Amino acid sequence: MNLWMRKLAVALIAILTLGLYTPTYLIADEENNEVITPKENDNQEIVAVEVHSESEEESNSIEFLTEKAKEQSFAKFGPKITKKVENEFNQIILPNIEKALHSILEDSDLMYVSITEQPAKGYGERIFNVYNELTKEDIAKFHVRRDNRPQDGFWFNFHYHLKEDNFEAHHLLGEIYWDKNTPPKWMS
Repeated sequence: MNLWMRKLAVALIAILTLGLYTPTYLIADEENNEVITPKENDNQEIVAVEVHSESEEESNSIEFLTEKAKEQSFAKFGPKITKKVENEFNQIILPNIEKALHSILEDSDLMYVSITEQPAKGYGERIFNVYNELTKEDIAKFHVRRDNRPQDGFWFNFHYHLKEDNFEAHHLLGEIYWDKNTPPKWMS
């Protein structure tokens, strides 16, 4: 079988089986440049086993929470603000939110952690809160504040607060410049 046909077959099988099974008999042995093929008298069944580790489940939970955080952030911004800050938010703030969620929740039971659904309207700072579903206690509060810097214009300051310090300290996630003009109210 030609090299490109083997590579195509491996890629198609990997895609069709969602990466759970890769046909090793189509992959060439790079040291000897030989094709590894199954033996005619070899009647062993090939079994695909799905293995989940705790870190894999944790990363899936963090990814899910990050996606919910993104949805809540865009709901908070409203269409007018989202148009202008979406790219910077995705490049700067969202990765920092993901890192913050990972560090905050590394000791928590991720099965019982959730994100609030209603961001604050008008001039309120709240984007979302991360809370324990069992105890109904907030773990962290993620906010965005409008800063009007003289001679510089308006900035959106993204930060979060932790339960550990009674939600007093600001942990900076990043800032996005708006304009010299006043931004519209949240969710407008």
